[in-house]
Amino acid sequence: MTLSALALAGCDRKPVVTYHGIDLTGSTYATDFRLTDPDGKERTLADFRGKAVLMFFGFTQCPDVCPTALVRAAEVKLLLGKDGERLQTLFITVDPERDTPEVLKAYTTAFDPSFIGLYGDSQRIAEVAKDFKIYYKKVPTGASYTMDHTSLSYVYDPQGKLRLALRHEQPAQDYADDIRKLLNPA
Repeated sequence: MTLSALALAGCDRKPVVTYHGIDLTGSTYATDFRLTDPDGKERTLADFRGKAVLMFFGFTQCPDVCPTALVRAAEVKLLLGKDGERLQTLFITVDPERDTPEVLKAYTTAFDPSFIGLYGDSQRIAEVAKDFKIYYKKVPTGASYTMDHTSLSYVYDPQGKLRLALRHEQPAQDYADDIRKLLNPA
């Protein structure tokens, strides 16, 4: 191979992209869901094509992890500037017993009017959680209960492909940097 051919061969390579989160590119799980939004409309990932999707599983009575995740999602949207309009945050309840459509809507829109809460019956949530490798469990607390659950956030690219898992302890700037790379690939 000539020197010029070697130089041109390098032009075909895409630059290696590194992320702060866990790169899940090429994963074969968490490919779709079929859940209901608070307005009664059935939703799937296809509804959000053209946008990056930040997805978190939680419950509205969560004392710390869930509100922190949604505050961070709102901050990420702001950090993205104009690109924030191309980000959709989805909050999937793992507590359909208490998280009614009205409760979900009030909860998610309190963080940002564009955030969407999704729900299903207990069986549907169990199926989606299994497909997405999400752990959750009801934990009794005296006369009531709380929910133990996975605290990762999933990120899908604008084509609807699972790309990242972001850790709860990562700062909003890390989330925004990673999402910006998916919205504006080199």
